[in-house]
Amino acid sequence: MKLLAPLLLTLTAVAATPLELDKRASPQGIDVSGYQPNINWNTVKANGVAFAFIKATEGTGYTNPQFSSQYTGATNVGVIRGGYHFARPDVSSGATQANYFLAHGGGWSADGRTLPGALDIEYNPYGATCYGLSAASMVAWIRDFSNTYHSKTGR
Repeated sequence: MKLLAPLLLTLTAVAATPLELDKRASPQGIDVSGYQPNINWNTVKANGVAFAFIKATEGTGYTNPQFSSQYTGATNVGVIRGGYHFARPDVSSGATQANYFLAHGGGWSADGRTLPGALDIEYNPYGATCYGLSAASMVAWIRDFSNTYHSKTGR
């Protein structure tokens, strides 16, 4: 029993600081796209933003013209960052779009400051509900994207 007493005191001390643990468990992040061409990254960082996902691509024909400057700006102030791809399941396969994303900013590296790429799939803003796909076809499209990205990055 005497051996457990220091352990219990240590556990009690750790449990006594839940606010600190909660804060570390809730990092603030932002979603950035070409609609925000002039970001003051110093202000972003000063407001407690720890990470940013930056739109790199959409479908197979759009690349964010601001991506490079946004990505570099986040890097320069120490904001962890990664790219995201806006899915267009109505224009090509998931694999084709994953490869397009990887070729235009969606890569990943184990440098401790790059987030794995993210897929932004939303209600179709351009037309048919679910891009005209059935639920099973949508799941297959997402799996195709994810498997392709994973095979190239390990993430």
